[in-house]
Amino acid sequence: MKPQKKLGQNFLINKSAIKKIVDALEISDSDIIIEIGAGTGNLTQEILKRSKKVIAIEKDKSLIPLLRLKFQKNSHSLQIIEGDVREILPTLASKLKKFKVVGNIPYYLTGRLLRIFQELTNAPQLIVLTLQKEVTERLVAQPPQMNQLAVIVQLWAKPKIILQLKPKDFFPPPKVRSTVVQLKVKSSAERYNKEKELIPFIVCGFQQPRKTLLNNLSREYSKEKIKQVFEQLNLTEKTRPAEISVEMWITLFEYLNS
Repeated sequence: MKPQKKLGQNFLINKSAIKKIVDALEISDSDIIIEIGAGTGNLTQEILKRSKKVIAIEKDKSLIPLLRLKFQKNSHSLQIIEGDVREILPTLASKLKKFKVVGNIPYYLTGRLLRIFQELTNAPQLIVLTLQKEVTERLVAQPPQMNQLAVIVQLWAKPKIILQLKPKDFFPPPKVRSTVVQLKVKSSAERYNKEKELIPFIVCGFQQPRKTLLNNLSREYSKEKIKQVFEQLNLTEKTRPAEISVEMWITLFEYLNS
């Protein structure tokens, strides 16, 4: 089966890597696994060895008959859904109690998909994604190398790099390096209750990452108020957005909006 370039398809073929990805899902008997982009079913096959219920989403119409044929004996434990995960996942998640997600995600889909995960009312317990290496490195960043994506994702999940992949681990070999990241989703009790309001604040703070946080936030708040809050929080006027933690972003938001 020839992958479609327009869908960003590169099928993972390294069996050892596939097993490590499934290990990272930490599957228990009761887990429902949603697979994004089942492709030719290499990962699906390994998941089915450990999970009693798998829901495979595949956008490429030409791959659906192949998947149905390959897994015709697994119809009791595998549901194959044709379509775009961006449209399917919100509705699907609302019908499930507990679930985990796994997938090899093309670059163009990454940002939107991460936002969908964050906005789900019923969020997955655990997510394991194969992403472009540069994206994964941004996700796990810590001060003083924070970035907007890292802060927003770390509001709702704890990211951890699991595995580095080589181009030869895929067919066809991609031109970029890929990395597997595990995202342990925080419980509703652990998450900040004003997350939705906080995100525009973070975006404002990172509007010009190389500028000071004071200058960026002064678009929305008076410099005098920012300086007063900075003094209370032991931040300096030279502090840059990359230098502060997720917890400090929350504290700063609370102080400036009190």
